[in-house]
Amino acid sequence: MGWDALRQWDPDATRLEPLTGGVANQVWTVRVNGRLAVGRLGSRSDADLAWETDLLRYLNREGLAVPAPIPTMDGRLFADGLVVMTFMEGEPAKTDADWRRVADVLRRLHQLTRDWPQRPGWRSSTDLLHEQHGTRVDLTAMPAEGVARCRAAWARLSGRQTCVVHGNPTNPHNIRVTAERIALLDWDESHVDVADLDLVLPGNAGEFDDTTYDIPAQASAAWEAAVCWDDDHAKQRLALVRPV
Repeated sequence: MGWDALRQWDPDATRLEPLTGGVANQVWTVRVNGRLAVGRLGSRSDADLAWETDLLRYLNREGLAVPAPIPTMDGRLFADGLVVMTFMEGEPAKTDADWRRVADVLRRLHQLTRDWPQRPGWRSSTDLLHEQHGTRVDLTAMPAEGVARCRAAWARLSGRQTCVVHGNPTNPHNIRVTAERIALLDWDESHVDVADLDLVLPGNAGEFDDTTYDIPAQASAAWEAAVCWDDDHAKQRLALVRPV
């Protein structure tokens, strides 16, 4: 059905402009019932979209600034791969102070979701010590030596508390800063994993010391290599993961 599904929100709904930063989805500003909103069209399963939209509704109720799913005319939170969400104003994070505020919001996310179930089809970094596949991760496509390096980095996270992680908070398109709040956008890579993976932020906003920073930094680089393999960014990230 594609973007024709937008009529399930409003017969007169219109697409306005494409938004940059999306890889797996088409993302546009849209006008629905006279309101500016964001539409995201992709190929994720209904179970996957139910997990994400349930999470966003929960976080919104708990006071986090996240895009809230807008229901269709018959009350559904997604339809035919399309999700429509509230538009979040603001600017990307720029200063160390901005990034410290981002870290505070991420810690609140982690605190609120310690018992959250795993996203359907996903695996955490420590699951991948034994599993080969998880949504966009396919370790069989990577060189064996690279897989060994990634797994050695992830093994250092074993036994740590898990929760929902945003999954891509350093992307400048995913943060919107105002004087009043920090908004987290693009939850397409969110899943259950070790919290510290979210806190490898510019300016060491996660406030790790020299000893503790190395563990999440190596594990985060390994995750980005595995989830994006084998584009140039993935190869650059794998180059940062120490040989075994």
